[in-house]
Amino acid sequence: MNFCETAYASVTARVAAARQAAGAPPPTLVAVSKTQPAAAVRALAACGQRAFGENYVQEAIAKQAELADLALEWHLIGPLQSNKCREAAQHFDWLQSLDRPKLVAPLARHRPPARAPLNVLVQVNVDDEASKSGCVPGDIAALAAMVAAEPRLRLRGLMAIPAPAPDPGQRRAAFGRMRALFDALRADHPQVDTLSMGMSDDFELAIAEGATMVRVGTALFGRRERGPG
Repeated sequence: MNFCETAYASVTARVAAARQAAGAPPPTLVAVSKTQPAAAVRALAACGQRAFGENYVQEAIAKQAELADLALEWHLIGPLQSNKCREAAQHFDWLQSLDRPKLVAPLARHRPPARAPLNVLVQVNVDDEASKSGCVPGDIAALAAMVAAEPRLRLRGLMAIPAPAPDPGQRRAAFGRMRALFDALRADHPQVDTLSMGMSDDFELAIAEGATMVRVGTALFGRRERGPG
């Protein structure tokens, strides 16, 4: 097997083992392809991967055009600038990084009627990091209600990137706090079904705490080169 096939087999095996240990349904694996060339995405798609996560709207649009012959699912996982709402609404299947009210109306307005509603996750700054995007936990309910009220958007759940603490116990605690916030949101919005958390070095911990979606880049593609922005 080549590197791509070996990496994909390793990650999917780790996901399956973590899922089995947690006694949970299989989580969705999103391959974080930011700064990776379209050829790398194509190679991973040939292994069976379908969901890909991108941080930068323009980079993703170019990649999507090059890979238009493939049936892929595209997730915007990076911070969204308000002037990119039109492109995000038109070119992605999922937005995982909604973090403020001003984005909701333009996303709904620009979502093409011919496409299914845009799947939306509210990003939460669970560790209150000054340098990180995401709303504070206390703002989840209001932001979620705004999304749920828009027919062209579909509220799916929450996303978080906890602080990269060296102690696995601290990371697991953050994932546990996210699970509690997710359960509270689901009590108000029964259709909510997605808790996106966990990356290459901690997705097993996230699955143990209830992640239904994990975002893995380095373990699938190797170390990335520095991206734009």
